[in-house]
Amino acid sequence: MPQFYLPGPWDSQKPNILTPELAHHLRVRRIQIGETFPIFDGNGQIAHATLLSLTGKTGQAQLSNIRIDTHRETPYAITLAQGLAGGDKMDWIVEKAVETGAQIIVPLQCERSVIKLTRSSDEERALKRLAHWNGIIQAACEQCDRTVFTRLEPIQTFDAYLKASPKPKLKLLLSPDATKSMYSVLAENSPQDIVLMIGPEGGHSPEEEALAQSAGYQIVSLGERVLRTETAGVVAITAVHSIWNPEMQNRLR
Repeated sequence: MPQFYLPGPWDSQKPNILTPELAHHLRVRRIQIGETFPIFDGNGQIAHATLLSLTGKTGQAQLSNIRIDTHRETPYAITLAQGLAGGDKMDWIVEKAVETGAQIIVPLQCERSVIKLTRSSDEERALKRLAHWNGIIQAACEQCDRTVFTRLEPIQTFDAYLKASPKPKLKLLLSPDATKSMYSVLAENSPQDIVLMIGPEGGHSPEEEALAQSAGYQIVSLGERVLRTETAGVVAITAVHSIWNPEMQNRLR
């Protein structure tokens, strides 16, 4: 049975009120009164919930065995700084980044991004996109049993993100034209927090690559083939695990 999201705070001494969303999921899954199901709060806390009632758009559950469980999280934090992609590609990118273990996702408005969401007139659209992506993060965590939500940062311009601080020491921008291998950089460094920067369709412009280098990013390649923007981040995250944490990589298979 998959785990279900119930935001905290929780109380083990009295019944907890279910959200309308959770009540709906339990109906869809045909969870019966008296059945127990796993829940998490998105901050690493998990528990067993026994369904007490399910009426209208809500219900109640009694919680037990409340504890912290973050064993699926790596000791190093991976930030995916992703150039905004068109269509439903960003949905797929967010979902797979969560499944493969990114702790932070930063949507970036780049020079070659198909969609534009950083102008003041686009604020409402941007907020709707962020809410939609946060929903995808929740669903992905439920599916893959992660207990800590991946953090989604606001949509920002490429330049603004480069100037923001602080950031990890190890920062990589992925480019098919790079001569340095990402794998060699990872092998030369011990596991640590890392930023993986992926361009939109068409990649980063030469000007953006130059700005990133000036900000301390290394320009690296994933290999001989040119990957789509929705593929590159997943491959890069997986590469980090395969070199720094083979045990985690085996669990992701």
